Amino acid sequence: MINVDRKLVEVCYTPGQYALYKGDFDIVVVIDVLRATSAMTTALHYGVEKIIPVATLEEAIDYKAKGFIVGAERDGQVVDGFDFGNSPYVYIDNDMRGKTVVLTTTNGTKAIDIAKNDATIVIGCLNNLQHLCDWLIKQHKNTLILASGWKDKVNLEDTICGGAIADILIESRKFRANEDSTVAAKFIYKSAKEHLWSFLRASSHRRRLIHLKIQKDVKYCLTSNTVPCIPILRNGALVKLEE
Repeated sequence: MINVDRKLVEVCYTPGQYALYKGDFDIVVVIDVLRATSAMTTALHYGVEKIIPVATLEEAIDYKAKGFIVGAERDGQVVDGFDFGNSPYVYIDNDMRGKTVVLTTTNGTKAIDIAKNDATIVIGCLNNLQHLCDWLIKQHKNTLILASGWKDKVNLEDTICGGAIADILIESRKFRANEDSTVAAKFIYKSAKEHLWSFLRASSHRRRLIHLKIQKDVKYCLTSNTVPCIPILRNGALVKLEE
């Protein structure tokens, strides 16, 4: 039997396109596979209590001056004056349980900032893909997947992740999509899912990261269903959703 009360799920490829979707969705899933949202999900899974995402370096510097633990990344690299950027291994290799971390990144924290006042914000990545989708299906609300992209340009890894989430939700028969952006993302994911690493070999951001010698991070972030954790934004901070 077809569920006539299907909710919308759509994929927005970049924060620069967000205004076209704003106001129509109850939940916004922010994704930045390489590497911000993968790191955020990992951090909370490994015991970080809160992550305060900030869009600008100026905000990050202010928090650092107040004594906060602050990570800052721009163009894939740690910003001078900060101890770490957006590698998920920061939280795997160091005991940061119970800590509050402030984080600013090139793309991911900008995407969070642009949508934070419009809907419930949760964080998605390949690492928490199925766990997140199971929760979204239970919520049964209009859902926008907001890809962080690369400096307001489309990127392949976020498009594939967005397509994966959309595909799973649509297959549940509780969701539908109207926009060609969602249809395209879904079919790109279906083409890539059996050979994800090979498919993303040519992606622009992966090529950028290769020069930084962080293949370990890339492999981690492109591995699906390893972290059963959903970060949710509450009172300006990301915390682990307790289900």
